Amino acid sequence: MENLDYNEKYRIRTKKYAVDIICFYSQNCTENEVMRVIGKQLLRSGTSVAANFRAYTRGRSVAERYSKMCIVVEEADESQFWLELIEEAELLPMENFSNLKNETDELVKIFTKTKANIKR
Repeated sequence: MENLDYNEKYRIRTKKYAVDIICFYSQNCTENEVMRVIGKQLLRSGTSVAANFRAYTRGRSVAERYSKMCIVVEEADESQFWLELIEEAELLPMENFSNLKNETDELVKIFTKTKANIKR
């Protein structure tokens, strides 16, 4: 039962994250070429977090779930990278994406820990 709660909680949270990524892209990444290119990369990796977490919850074996969680971590980490580039290159004011960056950082930590727990 506890595992179902975890799965449902993070299915909802990662889907909201994907929606937030989509909104971020549509509001901030269409005006110039640099942001369009970085934004599309973020759009792909950020929405992939939710899609692959959903696949993780449907895994038929521990090995399959571990493999999917590896992808979730990889995509969340990539999303973190694109947001770091936006921040460090000062492409947007931090207030435009600080909440998204914080959520990305949290998801990376949570899913990295989950991955380690599956491995044990």
